[in-house]
Amino acid sequence: MSGSLDDMYRDIILDHYKAPRGKKPIEEANIASDGHNPACGDELELKVSVDGSTVRDVHINCKGCAISVASSSMLAEQIKGKPLEEVKGLAEQVRKMLKGENVQLPEDTDDLDALKGVRNFPVRIKCALLAWVTLLEGIKTFEKGTGESKTINLEETD
Repeated sequence: MSGSLDDMYRDIILDHYKAPRGKKPIEEANIASDGHNPACGDELELKVSVDGSTVRDVHINCKGCAISVASSSMLAEQIKGKPLEEVKGLAEQVRKMLKGENVQLPEDTDDLDALKGVRNFPVRIKCALLAWVTLLEGIKTFEKGTGESKTINLEETD
């Protein structure tokens, strides 16, 4: 990556870290899931309000490193107003991208490209993955209708 591109990506990460999206609490949540990354100490609380099959609102409370907070902020910005199936697909694509697979992200997800640089720092990949894996696990629980929420430990996921 060129220096100016690195700088642009760094600016995007820092913007999301300094002013994280999705911080406003929501009244009702159909999806609630917590995540923990013991390697870095990141902790995340995720709540999503679903209306029919569309994400109406999202709340994320992330305490952790800049990469984890920025990634969760990007997630909050990207999923609001989208159909749940599209959200699952996007989360899976981001997961694959961070794991090193060559994927094409949708055009309206520009900030997510900044996370590609995280692959150059293997110890930080789980920091960027935390929000997306927590979201996918929360959606699985929601779709099963069990309503059970558990803390996702990234050490126990692939």
